[in-house]
Amino acid sequence: MYDFVVVGVGPAGARFARRAAEAGYDVLALEKGEVGTPLACSGHVSTDIWDYLPPKAKEQLFQNRIYGADFHVGGPASGARRFYKREEISNVIDRVQLDRTLADLAREAGADVREHHTVTGVDEREDRVVLTVKHGDSTEDVEAKMVAGCDGPVSRVRRSLGLPEPGETLHGVLAFSDEVDHGDYVDVHLTVPRFFAWRIPRGEAGVEYGLAAPPGASVNEMFDVLTREYDVETDHFCSGAIPIGPPETVTTDRAFLIGDAAAQTKPFTGGGILYGMTAADHAARAIDPDAPATLDAYEAAWRSDLAREIRLGHWVRRCYSLPEPVQKFGLRALSGEIGVHMDRPTSLFSREGLKKLVSR
Repeated sequence: MYDFVVVGVGPAGARFARRAAEAGYDVLALEKGEVGTPLACSGHVSTDIWDYLPPKAKEQLFQNRIYGADFHVGGPASGARRFYKREEISNVIDRVQLDRTLADLAREAGADVREHHTVTGVDEREDRVVLTVKHGDSTEDVEAKMVAGCDGPVSRVRRSLGLPEPGETLHGVLAFSDEVDHGDYVDVHLTVPRFFAWRIPRGEAGVEYGLAAPPGASVNEMFDVLTREYDVETDHFCSGAIPIGPPETVTTDRAFLIGDAAAQTKPFTGGGILYGMTAADHAARAIDPDAPATLDAYEAAWRSDLAREIRLGHWVRRCYSLPEPVQKFGLRALSGEIGVHMDRPTSLFSREGLKKLVSR
């Protein structure tokens, strides 16, 4: 019997598998397809990403550096308000290769990472969890002391165990053009109901276009409008769910959720790579597979670290739906040099953040 079975080998699952294996636990990590595919997430991340990777990884993953964002209330020709820092705020990376690199790190730490293994059932018992796993034409039962559900927004682990759903789920789409663009700024368009659209330069790797919207919105039509406004053709179209708002609990007696499965995402961007890996580190430190009561420590730890950021992120997101004149006034008043960390909205109230704000 394994100490942990990890379902899903995205950034959160791979990070937990690595950290748990480093702590000496027997870890099996299962991915239903190939690690990193299909792509359903942007590669625009804060520079903190490199803290989770060996130095040599940057040579393989790095595509472009970003110093800020140009915010638009209308289309590309409507004019923009620039928010920037003097040092790079974020990087654009190869998103598929990130997942594969993190999975390799888990393997190197001793985790058994298996691709093309689909979990079709989760049976939580008093002293163990039994997972039904399909591989090719065969099906087997796998036993573990605990299971980590890292299997994304539509989590089978979450639903099999009756854990509550995220507060809401957005529909995100993205695609890529073959433009070569080494620009230092992303474009953000506040033209999508309750969210936004974006354009991210990826250097020699092209340009990423994307948007997210509530269910029922005509996301494909809005995406077509976005690319027509830029007069570009795109390919490698990707679509996926973006969970927003963690539920009141992400644990049972012998199971716990991490990452998108737990809606540990930024409400104002939908990104979850850093939040998911932060929560994975808390899980690896707090949870003892022989002591189910330690799941409470995990709940307390990740919420203590991220709950304020997520709560403030909801307030930031509300600004996307303000009347257009109010948006224009706010962008005009607040644009310029900023002191805010892109993953930590509470940094707005740091000494640096307040200094930049009052100096306008």
